Amino acid sequence: MGGGFHYIDIVFFALVAAFLILRLRSVLGRRTGNERPPPGWNSSENGRHPAQDKGNVIDLTPVRKAEPVPDTPLGRNLAAIAQADRSFSPDSFVGGASSAFEMILGAFTTGDKQTLRPLLSDDVFGNFAGAIDARTQAGDQLDTRLVGIRAAEIVEGGLTGSTARVTVRFTSEQTNVLKDREGRIIEGDPDRVTEVVDEWTFQRDVRSPDPNWLLVATRSA
Repeated sequence: MGGGFHYIDIVFFALVAAFLILRLRSVLGRRTGNERPPPGWNSSENGRHPAQDKGNVIDLTPVRKAEPVPDTPLGRNLAAIAQADRSFSPDSFVGGASSAFEMILGAFTTGDKQTLRPLLSDDVFGNFAGAIDARTQAGDQLDTRLVGIRAAEIVEGGLTGSTARVTVRFTSEQTNVLKDREGRIIEGDPDRVTEVVDEWTFQRDVRSPDPNWLLVATRSA
């Protein structure tokens, strides 16, 4: 009898463990490399670089961020944004912008216009969609791998009326390869990691109930 109860105890604890694992998976989910954050993003999100083990991003290091000095024109401009939008903070904004950078770069690479649409202004979306369509029509394939974002810092910011604009400079390491429809390399080297510096400008109406920022301009630094 004692042995029978011991066996029942083992089965019971195994069932409990299995239940807890299933509950954790239902709460935390499983990463596939294609996860989307909530529609758009807002500046109050966690400021850490998302660690991803699949997809285009393989780096697990937190983004190196530089906090703007408060007693400077930029610092005062960001303080004005924070006063108008209580959810805004430079540190968490850079974290959200870094997530958006990864998502937009990945969606552009795969030609996923559905993901891009809510993250971009009309003008920027038109440019991105046009490039995707041209690539598709030519039968070319873009293979961009984001090794990691090494640094991200706010370099410009300001509030005009109720419109806030913030520019973030991203220093990332990438491999970029363009292939033709037969898979032959037209441009780039899959084994060459290149440092890329981009400046992206995000904008939102601080009076809007929508907390999400849109990418309104991009340029190479």
